[in-house]
Amino acid sequence: MGALPVFRWRLAPDGYATYRQLRAHGLRPGGQPVAAQLERPRRRRGPLIAYLYRIDLAKPVRPMTEARWAALAKANRARRTCPTCRRDAGYVIPPSLGMCVSCAFPDPSRAVRSA
Repeated sequence: MGALPVFRWRLAPDGYATYRQLRAHGLRPGGQPVAAQLERPRRRRGPLIAYLYRIDLAKPVRPMTEARWAALAKANRARRTCPTCRRDAGYVIPPSLGMCVSCAFPDPSRAVRSA
């Protein structure tokens, strides 16, 4: 097994791209192995590493189907629904709270006082 070619940060030759760069061009790696890597040195820790893929072997991104759009909408709706009051909060429920802000921090001035 041969070692991957290693390039310094910003010095990769043409024909290589990171995963994010491929996505920006509407491409995906398409099952190809990592072709090379970039290394950015840091002072107190190990270097930052970015994996590179060959652009000529990349495939176009698969289009979203109706079923995928529906599944994505369902997942986002679940992230916005408060498990306590079962209402759509209108924003993604913070995992640190686990419920909408209204349920996590109830307003005492709105509490109904019984006479």
